[in-house]
Amino acid sequence: MFIDKAKIYVKGGDGGAGAASFRREKYVALGGPDGGDGGNGGHVIFLVDQGMNTLQDFRYKRHFRAKRGVHGQGSQKHGKRGEDLYVKVPAGTVVIDEETGEVIADLVHDGQEIVVAKGGRGGRGNARFKTSTNRAPKRAENGEPGQERTLIIELKLLADVGLVGFPNAGKSTLLSRVSAARPKIADYPFTTLEPNLGVVEVRMGETFVLADIPGLIEGAHTGAGLGLEFLRHLERTRVLLHIIDVSGGTEGRDPVQDFQVVNNELKSYVVDLSNRPQIVVANKMDVVSDSDNLDRLKEEADRFNMELIAISAVTGEGTSELLEKTYHLLQISQEQIEIQSEEVIFAPPEPDKISVSRDEAGVFVVHGKQMERLFTATDFSNYEALEYFGRKLRQLGINRMLEEAGAQEGDLVRIGKYPRTFEFAPEE
Repeated sequence: MFIDKAKIYVKGGDGGAGAASFRREKYVALGGPDGGDGGNGGHVIFLVDQGMNTLQDFRYKRHFRAKRGVHGQGSQKHGKRGEDLYVKVPAGTVVIDEETGEVIADLVHDGQEIVVAKGGRGGRGNARFKTSTNRAPKRAENGEPGQERTLIIELKLLADVGLVGFPNAGKSTLLSRVSAARPKIADYPFTTLEPNLGVVEVRMGETFVLADIPGLIEGAHTGAGLGLEFLRHLERTRVLLHIIDVSGGTEGRDPVQDFQVVNNELKSYVVDLSNRPQIVVANKMDVVSDSDNLDRLKEEADRFNMELIAISAVTGEGTSELLEKTYHLLQISQEQIEIQSEEVIFAPPEPDKISVSRDEAGVFVVHGKQMERLFTATDFSNYEALEYFGRKLRQLGINRMLEEAGAQEGDLVRIGKYPRTFEFAPEE
């Protein structure tokens, strides 16, 4: 089964906790604090693997978690960093954040990497907090949780040339004729249910990748038939071969009307595909009884300044000329067509704004990344850490913001998404 879209959950490894420890060796005077730092959590990293061509691996495995960092220990032993988790994806993968709808990355090069979930920072051990005025700090930090997010990943095939046309126009037959690909071929509509790729060799050392896209019908850009699911695979193609059955087929179809309908669907898609260089391919010439359809189709192609080539995919008639013209068109169009950016796209970081709101239960909620980092790093079972937490709240002006928001003594306050609550105590 060809899988070209998936929703997955990724989470970076949590940071290890710092250690609160003191040297107690018999012959070491004033040993002092020696708690080591926790290790950073591992990242979840997408890695482009040229050997993959579908998202099949994500059909059954949808949760990916990197390793957490190791906790720090005494004697200033720092915890080991968590191992990164590499997730292989095919070239042409677009990564989208489900919550924001923002494109995180567009991966097209073999070996390209992108961090999709960062590991949490390791907590500092108490040795880090020793100062001239605090020679025996008991405070150590917890590790930060790793970044977690839900991603939508879509695959847009990397093909030079795309075959388009109505069902049963002969696209799959042509692909099997000119390449080693062996797609399913039958005489009923929508035989092709998934895109097929084939490498076409025009001559020694001169090749291009050809994609057979499932047949388009009227309304494909709105979801009719199979068109909407696969039109996006044409976005990266540089040349289109528009396959048209000029024999009329068993249904007596009008080739000129088919030509107009498909081009209208290409134009109506989110990305206007009708401007791509296009060769009109009049197929099934081996069963054409008269030239009326061919003549009418040629007039229509001339009206749009498109070249028409008559072939028979079954017998191979005209296919050599078609491949030569296609390869030539690829060469001259390579610099003229701007395919979607091949660079990794990073969303700019948003400024950290601290704000206060009130939820439905009447609990005051303090928002802000800095506050969440402070909360997760604090060991609330440690009196010194708890005192530091309260001092930071005052320094950041959180108490004042809560008072301005209407908080009274004894009201409940929580930090961001975390369920733990505190009782508000106004400054004296």
